[in-house]
Amino acid sequence: MIRELTTLLAVARYGTFAAAGQQIGLTQSAVSAQIRTLEQAVGQTLFDRTGRSASLNAAGLRALPLANEIIATYQQLCRPEQGELLRGTVTLGAITSVLSGLMPAVLLALRQQAPQLEMKLSPGMSLNLLTAVEAGALDLAVLVKPPFPLNKDLFAQTLQRQAFVLICPPDTADAHPLNILRNQPFIRYNRSSFDGRLVQQYLRQQQINVEVALELDELDAIVKMVEVGLGVSLIPSAGLWLERNSPVRIMPLGDATFYREVIMVIRQSQRQLPLLQQVQRCLQMAKAS
Repeated sequence: MIRELTTLLAVARYGTFAAAGQQIGLTQSAVSAQIRTLEQAVGQTLFDRTGRSASLNAAGLRALPLANEIIATYQQLCRPEQGELLRGTVTLGAITSVLSGLMPAVLLALRQQAPQLEMKLSPGMSLNLLTAVEAGALDLAVLVKPPFPLNKDLFAQTLQRQAFVLICPPDTADAHPLNILRNQPFIRYNRSSFDGRLVQQYLRQQQINVEVALELDELDAIVKMVEVGLGVSLIPSAGLWLERNSPVRIMPLGDATFYREVIMVIRQSQRQLPLLQQVQRCLQMAKAS
C-alpha cells in the first residue's frame, strides 16, 4: 500500500494523474489503477472525477496528512539505526560518459559516507541497461532517457540535461552548422542507441540528408575520428573529450539545439532500500556540483 499512498501524494502535488505519472515513471492508466486500489482499500472515493479530470474531494484532502505520516513511518523502519554502517553490494549500470563524468564523484562520496558499501559497476548502452534493471540484473542504472514510456514498475529521475553540438575538424571553414552537415562527411551516432535516435530525428526535422562516413556508438571514438578529419558529427556535450581539450571545432546549434536527458532508473519496489537510497542521494549531490 506504500506505493499507492506515494502515488496519491504525487497526484496531489502535480495536479493530474498524467502529470503525476510522468514524475514517478508510471502511465496515466497505472496511476488510475493504483488510486482505485487505494480507494477500495480505504472504502471511500478520494477524488471527484469529471471526464478526464480528477480532483481531491474532502476524503482525499483528509487522507493526505495521514499518507505523509504513514510513508514517513515506513521510511524510518527501512532506515538503519543511527551509527549503523551500511553494508552490502549495489550493482549499478551506467553509460560510458557517465562512468567518466558523474561516477567518480559519486563513488568518492559513497566511500566517505558508506565505507562498507561495495559498488559493482557495469557499463553498457542505455537500452541494455534499462533491460537489466527491469530483469533485476542491476539494482539501478544511469542512462539516456528512452524515446518510449518506461515500464510501470520502474521509477526514473532526471539527473542531467545535455545539449547536442556539432563537432568538426579544426580547419572547417564554413560558419553555419546546417551547411556543414549538408556538405561534409558525417560520422553517425549508432542509430540503435537512444542518442542515435535523437540525432536521426533532428536530421529529419532539419530535412538534411547526410553522407555517412562511419557509424559508431562511443563518444570519445567519434571525437577522435573527427579530429583526424574523417568527418563531422552531432554528439552530446558530455564525456572525457571535453576534459582533454580536444582540438575539434565545437559549434552550438543555436535555436535548433536539441538535448538528451540522463536519468537514473530503479525498480519501484527497491526505492526505499537504505543501500539504494544512499546511492541515489550521492547521485543527486554529484549532479548538483
